[in-house]
Amino acid sequence: MPFSVSRLETVFYRNGPNHRAGADVSFTDIVKLFGFRGIRIGRWVTAEEQQRAANLFFDALCDLQQLLQVPEQVLSLNQTLTLTFGIGGQRGVCAHYQPRGRILALAKNAGAGSLAHEWFHAFDHYIASKVFPGAGNQDFASRCFLHAQRIKPHPLNQLLLDGFKTLLLSPDGSQPSSWFLHCAELDRARNQLYLSQPEELCARAFEAMLQAQPLKSHFLVSGTRQSQLAKAGAYPNTALLQQLGTHWLHYFSTLGLALGKNKHQEL
Repeated sequence: MPFSVSRLETVFYRNGPNHRAGADVSFTDIVKLFGFRGIRIGRWVTAEEQQRAANLFFDALCDLQQLLQVPEQVLSLNQTLTLTFGIGGQRGVCAHYQPRGRILALAKNAGAGSLAHEWFHAFDHYIASKVFPGAGNQDFASRCFLHAQRIKPHPLNQLLLDGFKTLLLSPDGSQPSSWFLHCAELDRARNQLYLSQPEELCARAFEAMLQAQPLKSHFLVSGTRQSQLAKAGAYPNTALLQQLGTHWLHYFSTLGLALGKNKHQEL
C-alpha cells in the first residue's frame, strides 16, 4: 500500500487514553521508552513525515502495551527488536518482519493497521527458542508447534500452545482446524501458499483478537472485519476469537504480572 504524506495525515480512529498529553514525541523517545535495540530512518523521510509517524507509532505501541497488559520490555522483546522506517519498501507491502536481524520494517507510507500483525511475527519468532529448545534461528513458535518439536514445560508456555491448538488443530488435536482448512482453500484458489502458513494464520488471529477488544486503535490494527480478506473468511470468526482470547490475553497478562514482580527476569 503506497504511503504518502497525505496518508500520514489521515486521522486514525482510536479511543484509548492520551498517552502523549498532546505533545510530540520522536522515534528516539520510542526506542528509549520501550527499549528497542534501535531504529533506522530512510533518507527520503522528511522531518514532517517522521514527526507524524513517530506520534502515530507511539500511540499505537502504548495501546498495544495496554491491550496486552505487559511492561515495555515485552514490546521490544528484551531489547532484541530493531525498527526501521522508510527503508527498503516493497510495492504492495506496508510492513514486514525480517527474522534475520530481528527487524520490524515499516514502509514510509505504511504501518497503518499492520503494526499488530508484524509485531506478532516478531514475538512468534522470538519466543520459539524459549518454548521449543530445538528451534532454529529462523523458526517461528507457531510452525514448531505443528512440527511437534520438544516443548519446555511451563504454565505460560502451555497457555501460548493452547492458543496455537485452538487456531490450527481440530478440538481433539488429530486434524487441521476448519479455519486452517478454509484458509488452505483460499490459497489454492489464488495459486499460492501464504494465508494457510501457521505464522500467518496466528498473526492474523492475534490482530483480529486485538481489534475485537473495547480499546480501538486503527493505526495499530484494522481491516480484520470489513476488508476483502475478512469477507473471504481469512480471519477467525467471533467464536474462535473468544476462545483464543481466553488463552492469549491471559497469557500476556500473566506474563506481565510475572515480569512486574521480577524486574530482572527476561521474557
